Amino acid sequence: MKPLPPSPAGKARLAENILHFARVLRAAGLPVGPAKVIVALEAVQAVGVEQREDFRAALESVLIERHEQQALFDQAFELYWRNPRLLERMMQLLLPKVYTRMPRADAEAALSARLADALVPPRVERETEQQEVTADAAFTFSPREVLQSKDFESMTAAELSEVKAMIARLRLPLPELPIRRTVAASRGSAVDLRATLRAMASAGGTVVPLAWRQRRRRRPPLVVLCDISGSMDRYSRMLLFFLHAITNDRDRVHTLLFGTRLTNITRHLKRRDVDVALARVSAAVSDWAGGTRIGACLAEFNRRWSRRLLAQGAVVLLISDGLDSDVGEGLAAEMERLAKSCRRLIWLNPLLRYEKFEARPAGIRAMLPYVDELLPVHNLESLKQLATAFARPHATRGMARAPGFDHARRAA
Repeated sequence: MKPLPPSPAGKARLAENILHFARVLRAAGLPVGPAKVIVALEAVQAVGVEQREDFRAALESVLIERHEQQALFDQAFELYWRNPRLLERMMQLLLPKVYTRMPRADAEAALSARLADALVPPRVERETEQQEVTADAAFTFSPREVLQSKDFESMTAAELSEVKAMIARLRLPLPELPIRRTVAASRGSAVDLRATLRAMASAGGTVVPLAWRQRRRRRPPLVVLCDISGSMDRYSRMLLFFLHAITNDRDRVHTLLFGTRLTNITRHLKRRDVDVALARVSAAVSDWAGGTRIGACLAEFNRRWSRRLLAQGAVVLLISDGLDSDVGEGLAAEMERLAKSCRRLIWLNPLLRYEKFEARPAGIRAMLPYVDELLPVHNLESLKQLATAFARPHATRGMARAPGFDHARRAA
């Protein structure tokens, strides 16, 4: 017997539920806009709702774009469309907790926390006040203090929004360096003969004080090479807010993204509005969350951009986990050329958040001998510590320093 077509009231109810489901995904961090919701409604209308798997495949084909969004969509679908086992699990996540400094190691727990934050409406003001008083007990930390050391990967959607606002206020004060040009000064290291003779001629032969000149000081250019591969996706998205802040804070900041190809996004980040800037970056980058070809991308940078960007003692920030799809092929030679072209090469690696990190991959072993500093970049505190790295004296190249990183282990 052929099933009866759904009534108009049933269609309206289904459309309302799909719209609410799309809002949940957007609140959890997925880029789901009105256009996708309309296409999702058309897809569901085409396949029908008789078979659950067809219904799920229709929504999945429209509402997600990348492989890394699959886990979040699966949890949201099973929870929203009433899987009792996951519903019970999510209710346990909503119980009051005492927050500690230990980040969640399980990525699935982090996704569930984001879904809990997206599904549950804000609590009333009285409950919020009571929770704040309870959190002041001994052996606990304030929410803002916890966010300083919490890993970006384990944050909920609300925590990510708060951290983005905190990142927008960060600054990166590079030390000023003397350049070859000089300026007039009351005291200096060299006599300004032209100014002195001019003063003597106008003084009619009387004794005049010497005029002096001193070397100008200027902050060096900052060049950022940021990895946007799949393993760096969450960190790269958060670091773009930091890069936007420092690009609009000072001049001569150049940012290039690389995955399987190299993309210069400097002019996009110069937009004052961070949302407009990141929208332009998304439109310009075509290999986000894909593979990683560090050696090939560095070769392109050395060939096309090095001579025009690395002049005047530029400092290079290399943001990557060092996991190269090409197994480090040609990477050592390109790293050596990059290191010789810049004044200082600092490597920011999120894998240093692990206490037992070892330089096992070939890409990491090929890069280590040519960096001046090796630092973690996985939370807000590590970004603040980056400013102090510029104030420290240079390390011997090839002996990059990282907190808690054993050089004997590194060479293993």
